Amino acid sequence: MRLQTFKKGIHPGEFKSLSENKSIERLPLPKEVYIPLNQHTGKPCKPIVERNMEVKTGQVIGISSGFISSTIHASISGKVKAIDSFPHPLGIQGQMIHIISDGNDNWLERDTSIVDWEKLGKDDLLEIILDAGIVGMGGAAFPTHVKLNPPKNKKIDTLIINGCECEPYLTADHRMMLEQDKGAILGIQILMKVLGVSRAIIGIENNKPDAIKVMTESSAAFEGISVLPLKVKYPQGAEKMLIKAVLDRKVPAGGLPMDVGVVVNNVGTAIAVAEAITGRKPLIERVVSVTGDGIKEPKNVIARIGTPFQDLINFCGGLVDDTVKVIMGGPMMGLTQHSLQVPVVKATSGILCLTEFSVVKRKVYPCILCGACVSACPMGLLPTRLAKLSEKGMYEMAEDYGILSCYECGSCAFVCPSNIPLVQWIRIGKMRVNELQRKQKVKRED
Repeated sequence: MRLQTFKKGIHPGEFKSLSENKSIERLPLPKEVYIPLNQHTGKPCKPIVERNMEVKTGQVIGISSGFISSTIHASISGKVKAIDSFPHPLGIQGQMIHIISDGNDNWLERDTSIVDWEKLGKDDLLEIILDAGIVGMGGAAFPTHVKLNPPKNKKIDTLIINGCECEPYLTADHRMMLEQDKGAILGIQILMKVLGVSRAIIGIENNKPDAIKVMTESSAAFEGISVLPLKVKYPQGAEKMLIKAVLDRKVPAGGLPMDVGVVVNNVGTAIAVAEAITGRKPLIERVVSVTGDGIKEPKNVIARIGTPFQDLINFCGGLVDDTVKVIMGGPMMGLTQHSLQVPVVKATSGILCLTEFSVVKRKVYPCILCGACVSACPMGLLPTRLAKLSEKGMYEMAEDYGILSCYECGSCAFVCPSNIPLVQWIRIGKMRVNELQRKQKVKRED
């Protein structure tokens, strides 16, 4: 049977064998955590604790400050040492709450009895999800309670669960589907109830046959939930690409999945929703793939939010001597880190450690107009032109050419024979276009 996929895209090396067969291990309780108040899409949270306050695990320490925001919880029990700026893995500025552990992991008292979620209404379920601080676990970290509550004029008919994990090296989602399949299916049922849909499709790339088998067996008894094997291709896990592959629907330029009747959630998000609804567990930890040829013992680790990267690296045997780069996420869309003291955040799917052998520095040559980047771009853009317009400061023209439709998947740079840093130039261009749009909006309002 021919497997479904989207048009264009690329086939980078997978490198998943380093950790795909490693069961999830729990990291020991950290001695300290640095919990950012801005680790989700939208407005940062407002701190509701003060220096020297004692906090318990699961206690709310940051509250939503806008419609698109979330809730932040203490991931350990102990004392608040500081509320200040510390290195952030996303490279952004913002406050973090620094907590020193008391070593006891004392949880805030909560009702852990299993809730009959089927008797709860949509608003009740959404409130629990907001209170639990759940955001998209696939990388974008968009607040889940907002995504699950589209405007009334947007009719949703399908929930797609993203189990692709198309980034090279990363295997956290793969392991969760194997080890937490029942939680994933329960979470999917809850998400379906909130959205009022009767159909959920779990998209999994065909390089994970064991996950396809487990999830198919676990979902078999539940009407409306199915598993769809997909052809292996990058960036299949991107929302628009996944919707095209699964349903053959095209999200319009500047549009959202809800414009074509779809909501997409990551498999890890579904598990977090199940834990929040049935056990009142807030999002204080996540599974992280610590992998690459620069780590001595690649593993899939469940770590508390706010744990320094160094703790996870130490747990995995440390770095090899010639490690030259550490990335949060995968090699295609991940962010290079300049400190190992940065904390695990809700969007940390992986910590990728690479040696000199894997990080090849290539000389940049002029564009030869080969069109490889155009052939690879899944959004149908002209990457080389966008990069050149950005380099020359021609931002209005770049906007006309659709620069804001680029989601920086890196496919263009991967195939470029001239080694031009296309994504970096496009990223700069997007920042400038967004700045211009904000200034124009302020000017209109004045």
